Amino acid sequence: MIRSLLARYHQGSHTIGYPAEPAPEMPARYQGRPVINQQNCRGMACSLCQDCCPSAALQHIDSGELALDMGRCLFCGECTRVCPEEVIHFSNEFRLAAGQRDDLTIRAMEPPVELRLDTLRRKMFRRSLKLRQVSAGGCNACESDTNVLGTIVYDLGRFGIEFVASPRHADGLLVTGPVSINMKEALLATYAAVPEPKIVIATGACAISGGLFTTHPETTAGIEQLLPVDLYIPGCPPHPMTILEGLLQLLDLVPR
Repeated sequence: MIRSLLARYHQGSHTIGYPAEPAPEMPARYQGRPVINQQNCRGMACSLCQDCCPSAALQHIDSGELALDMGRCLFCGECTRVCPEEVIHFSNEFRLAAGQRDDLTIRAMEPPVELRLDTLRRKMFRRSLKLRQVSAGGCNACESDTNVLGTIVYDLGRFGIEFVASPRHADGLLVTGPVSINMKEALLATYAAVPEPKIVIATGACAISGGLFTTHPETTAGIEQLLPVDLYIPGCPPHPMTILEGLLQLLDLVPR
C-alpha cells in the first residue's frame, strides 16, 4: 500500500489543466480550423481545390468567394497541396464546434463562434451531463477519440460529464457515423428513450453530413435530417480536445 502511494506521489498528476490553464500545444502535424486567403483565390476561374476534395466540402458561393464546409471536410489537406496560390491552410486551432450548422462554413480567417444551450437546459445540465453514445455505422475513429476523454489525461468526469449505458439514464445522445439504414431505427428508438429535456451532439463529418458516404444509398447522410442537433463537432475524426472544448462551451464552462 505504501509503495502504491509513493508511486502515485512521484508520478504526480497527468491530467491537463484545461480550461483553468491554457490548452496544451497541439502537435505540429495537427490540422485544425481552416483559414482561407480570399485575396489569393482566382475565384470561379480555378476549381483545383473543389475537384480534389473527396467530400465536396469546398465550393464557390455566388459572390465568388471560396467557402469550406467543416461539416463535410475530412481535414485530409489535399486542397492545400493542389492549390498553387496557397489559398487554404489548416491552423492549429482546435476549437471547431458550433451550435448552428451554418456556423461550420468558413469563408476567411474567422474566429470560432459562440455556442450555448438555452438557459433552462444549461442550468439543468451544467453540473451533471449524462450522454448515451450511439455509433450509427461509424468506422470507430470518432468513437475511439471520444473514448479517450475517459482517460486520466482528459478526465471528462471531473466536469460532471459521463457516458452511460442506458438512454433512460441519459440527458442526451452523442452520435457518430453517417447513420446507416440498418441503424436508423435503432437511433430513433434510442432518442425516444431519452427523457425530456434532451440534447443531441453530432460528432464527426459522417454524423454531421454523411462525410464520404453522403450520397451512398445505404446511409441517411448524417443525423440532422432525423433529429434536432444542439452541437456540431466537425473532424474526421475530431481531436479529443475539440470534443472536450465543444462540450464545455455548450455548458458554458469555459470562456472563448
